Amino acid sequence: MKTQMDLDPVSVASNVYNFINENEKVRVLKVVFKPGDTAKMHHHPEHVVYVLKGGKLKITSEGKTDTMDLTEGKAVFMTAQNHEATNVGDSVIDLLVIELKK
Repeated sequence: MKTQMDLDPVSVASNVYNFINENEKVRVLKVVFKPGDTAKMHHHPEHVVYVLKGGKLKITSEGKTDTMDLTEGKAVFMTAQNHEATNVGDSVIDLLVIELKK
């Protein structure tokens, strides 16, 4: 079974995730999905997603799949989870992910 460290998005999904900054309270990641891009299965603790450029993102977690319509300028809180994400739209999705540390 893979550990959370094995599922770090910066490592397993480096095609879309880039590290920006980290301290003892948060880690900030920049995420850019071109149409059709997929971030392989990875883990986030509780996190906030701020949408710089929106689009349609398919999220698969624990066998359940949902499509999120991400709107520019919105922030979405997400619980800790393992998931895979795919841009299923025709526009580039540009996000900031702020992972919360406890």
